[in-house]
Amino acid sequence: MPVITELSARALLLDMDGTLVNSDAVVERCWRRWAARQGLDGDAAMRVVHGRQGHLSMAILLPDRPMEQNIEENRLMLAEETADTDGVVPVPGAPAFLASLAGLPHALVTSADEGLARVRMGAAALPLPPVLVTAESVGASKPDPEGFLKGAAALGFAPADCLAFEDSEAGIAAALAAGMQVVGIGPRAAAHRPTVQVDSLEQVEVTADADGRLTVRVG
Repeated sequence: MPVITELSARALLLDMDGTLVNSDAVVERCWRRWAARQGLDGDAAMRVVHGRQGHLSMAILLPDRPMEQNIEENRLMLAEETADTDGVVPVPGAPAFLASLAGLPHALVTSADEGLARVRMGAAALPLPPVLVTAESVGASKPDPEGFLKGAAALGFAPADCLAFEDSEAGIAAALAAGMQVVGIGPRAAAHRPTVQVDSLEQVEVTADADGRLTVRVG
């Protein structure tokens, strides 16, 4: 029998790529092309790029390069990724999961900019949460906790009353640093010590009681 874990929260903060939307095909195409142009190993690049803003991934991979160049190349990368929706699909269980959150406090907290977030959620035919925290909203990218703290504040709840959903090392670290419990989604999450981990959103059920407290059953 599967083990069921119950977590309690007042609000949910949701990452996008790898958590709600499977955009791996696009990310692989764009970042492997970029890595090849820089003479970098594609596999090594892919171990870095998930979960953080692109210019910071570039800074990790090319530490001696001026940040201004990374920011400009990230602008081009975002345009390339936004134009490419081939293979962008919902993570299994995401449509039903988001439908179950209608009317409940939840926010998107993503390292994508707003344009990319809207395109990918649209390509996956997923509804946008009522609150968006995107790259433009923060001064520091994941693994900094700023995005999750801003998401909690925008919804009007203390960080400890929020439950984060994440798939990447940077994202899980950011949510934990914000003082939140974390549901890790998918195989990438397992190695990075989320509070609990599941293969997909098909294994997550959310219910609300009369005073608005959310019970999240995972497993």
